[in-house]
Amino acid sequence: MKRISPSPALLVVPLLAFLLAFYVLPVILMLGRSAGPEGDFAPYAAAFGSEVVIKVFSYTVKIAVGTTFLTLILAYPLAYFIVTTGERTALILMAIVLIPFWTSILIRSYAWMVLLGQRGVINGFLIWIGVVEQPIRMLNTTFAVYIGMIHVLLPFMILPILSTLKGIDGRLVSAAENLGAGPVAVFRHVILPLSMPGVVAGCILVFVLALGFYITPALVGGPSDMTLSMLIAQEVDLYRWDTASAIAAILLVTTLLALLAVSRVLSMDRILGGPR
Repeated sequence: MKRISPSPALLVVPLLAFLLAFYVLPVILMLGRSAGPEGDFAPYAAAFGSEVVIKVFSYTVKIAVGTTFLTLILAYPLAYFIVTTGERTALILMAIVLIPFWTSILIRSYAWMVLLGQRGVINGFLIWIGVVEQPIRMLNTTFAVYIGMIHVLLPFMILPILSTLKGIDGRLVSAAENLGAGPVAVFRHVILPLSMPGVVAGCILVFVLALGFYITPALVGGPSDMTLSMLIAQEVDLYRWDTASAIAAILLVTTLLALLAVSRVLSMDRILGGPR
């Protein structure tokens, strides 16, 4: 008797049901609540008219952009070195990248609190070698927020770039070298353009995650380092659900606009590894 296989379309039904119940429906309810009890969008007017919300929004975008840029500066050379170095060294470097990646964000943030504190390891070392006489205030500053977020988000930048660099056809590099191109010219005209989908994918991942970051800024940042996610949590604690929903909707729209802007510059098919 011939076994009847289910339609391939049925295989995605559980996933679609899960997303519908735990993502799409909550987002719809959030957007509906953000319109206010009277449906007059008063929470949006209150949010856009609040200096606190505007200041926090500007700070969140600034931190997200800065973290994305600094993470890219650190990740690209490391990814390139991993691709071009020996297999043993590459495995060691990948372990160094991935082991923290598998550790809880909360634990890593607490680790930076220990390292950056007034009596932390870094201050103790600086005093011991005579660089400073008094502890430097590093914890609860914007500097600490950048350090903590870069540490957490670095693998999200390295892995897409690394994947793209590994996928570059070595024959293209050899052809450029045979035509007389030096190492700088090969990198500039062959490797860098072909690795841009990985760069863009990494930047999207880091930027979107940085926009919604909560734990690290809350633990290592100061009173002036409030992000939108922290402000949303504060509004929820104060039972201002409508305002919290409006701010969350603003954060969602900001993320979607960033993705739309990137898709206008570079095809999403290229970023996701589709046909070019």
